[in-house]
Amino acid sequence: MKALVYYGDHKIALEERPKPTIIKPTDVIVKVLKTTICGTDLGIYKGKNPEIESGRILGHEGIGIIEEVGASVSQFKKGEKVLISCITSCGSCEYCKKQMYAHCKDGGWILGYMIDGVQAEYVRIPHADNSLHRIPESIDDEIAVLLSDILPTGHEIGVQYGNVKPGDEIAIVGAGPVGMSVLLTAQFYSPSKIIMIDLDDNRLKLAKELGATHTINSGTTNVEEAVREIVGGDGVDVAIEAVGIPSTWDICQKIVKPGAHIANVGVHGVKVDFDIQKLWIKNLTITTGLVNTNTTPMLLKAVSGNSMDLKKMITHRFPLSELEHAYQVFLNAAEEKALKIIITNE
Repeated sequence: MKALVYYGDHKIALEERPKPTIIKPTDVIVKVLKTTICGTDLGIYKGKNPEIESGRILGHEGIGIIEEVGASVSQFKKGEKVLISCITSCGSCEYCKKQMYAHCKDGGWILGYMIDGVQAEYVRIPHADNSLHRIPESIDDEIAVLLSDILPTGHEIGVQYGNVKPGDEIAIVGAGPVGMSVLLTAQFYSPSKIIMIDLDDNRLKLAKELGATHTINSGTTNVEEAVREIVGGDGVDVAIEAVGIPSTWDICQKIVKPGAHIANVGVHGVKVDFDIQKLWIKNLTITTGLVNTNTTPMLLKAVSGNSMDLKKMITHRFPLSELEHAYQVFLNAAEEKALKIIITNE
């Protein structure tokens, strides 16, 4: 089969690899129909995760058709179309019983990281009964791919952890795929103002189309002053960091009011300054996390019956044979006006 293989810092190759086989009776083999590239995959490509073995097949988001079923799998059968969760969960360990699937003792984020992933024609999915979801016929295949990771990430770690409530004034720092997912799922909870902050005017324009009430270009505007002009001198009720760099974290801690929430969604690779000397008095709640995907079933239902145009997030489409080029497009997202890329198996 064709697969995108990682060989170290800035070294990937689309090549022929053996088709995966059932290893444990709880496994299934899925023929991948569509996948995508995540910002986390770019981090791996850039050498951000040296713990990843050379020769690893990348990718943790996608949909497909079940090709083969392990003897202990009871919830799925051959031929069913399924959503592949970015998080693998055994369903029985201490953390799975708390719905903290990201910390599953025999799973968590392992696809495309500790085991071979979905940027291939076929993939082995461990603990299939707890790590796959049937896709309703009413959900388009490309939209279903967005439910593998970015929508539950934005919803759980951004919106739920940020405790977004009706009438809240919120700010999202970062208009990438996850930031846009925060924007979309925050609207389930009826905040009164949603401010999107980013450097890219094209993404800010799309954010307005997807429901942002205000946008701020942080490269040309004093963000702190602009936010307070919109919501008043105290700041926002919720600030959601969706990039993972020190400057975006810094924006969040400067724009929140007393009693606010800061929800960190971005994947940080270096330390940030936490202005505790200014913030200790503010009664803030600060949360971090990796998506658990415990809300994926709810989001499947919500998306199935919702009119929001999630396809606006999809800017590029490539066949699997052009996956290496797709990485270059995503690496140069600003120039290419790329947001979410869909990869289709021919």
